[in-house]
Amino acid sequence: MFSTLMVVLPIFALIFAGWLARRIGVLGPHATSELNRFVVYLALPALLFDIVAHANWVDIWQPGFIAAFGLGSALVFGGTVAIRLRGTRHLADAVLDGLNAGYANTGFIGFPLAVVALGRGALAPTLVATIMTVCILFAVAIVLIEIGLQTERQRAKLALKVTKSLVRNPLLVAPVLGALIPIAGLAIPGPVETFFKLLGGAASPSALVALGLFLANTRKSTERTAGSTAFLVMCKLVAQPLITWVAATQIFGLSPMLTHTAVLLAALPTGTGPFMLAEFYNREAEVTSNAILVSTILSVLTVSAYLAIAG
Repeated sequence: MFSTLMVVLPIFALIFAGWLARRIGVLGPHATSELNRFVVYLALPALLFDIVAHANWVDIWQPGFIAAFGLGSALVFGGTVAIRLRGTRHLADAVLDGLNAGYANTGFIGFPLAVVALGRGALAPTLVATIMTVCILFAVAIVLIEIGLQTERQRAKLALKVTKSLVRNPLLVAPVLGALIPIAGLAIPGPVETFFKLLGGAASPSALVALGLFLANTRKSTERTAGSTAFLVMCKLVAQPLITWVAATQIFGLSPMLTHTAVLLAALPTGTGPFMLAEFYNREAEVTSNAILVSTILSVLTVSAYLAIAG
């Protein structure tokens, strides 16, 4: 419990720093959107490029782990989107809800927690889970959001509009360019690599500060918002790790180490990715920010409980 708290505590500190800076007037009302644009256009693309460019594909290719973790993420994401669409929710908002339910904070919490709980042997599968979450799931969500926001009815024009939007989206372009580095057998020069690591390192803390800025804004909480938050948090902290455990043990027969790593990462709270997209696309961000905050708080208990049960 104490080790988990020590990993999560800096996250709350960054959120609180943003909240306090807004409350005492150090940062103005436009700081949230401007800081989020910095993350989306500069910091996060640099992080995605760096992760993919330095991925050792031979060491991390573990099909069973990929299938188990991916199945948990896909079912929770897809199921949540389907449920929200039945309630006449806009596709873009339903996709954001799907991310809130299935987007684990593997990058910011996953690495330090995996090392503390399982040892350095868990680093390679954690990298796999991070690539699947931050690159693949994120990319699918962006594609669906772009489709939902387009107004063209003709399929050819709609496809062209979506393609143009995707080509201009730095969150998709960056990992694609990063993948070309190992494929072509290239090496990134030292100064360039330092640049990407410095800029990419600002992504998570900046997003958390932006979340704190958003939470500091005065807004009304409704019964619908509370209900939506509770549903999404339940999907994230209970449904996703449970599905992942069933897949890892009953379907793919993973080793104990890979099973514990997959379930632990699936049990992590919602990452900041959905909040970035909600702000970037000017969608409703209140449910998203609440889901991140509540799931992060409760994950201290749920993750600690899993680690105690797993031994």
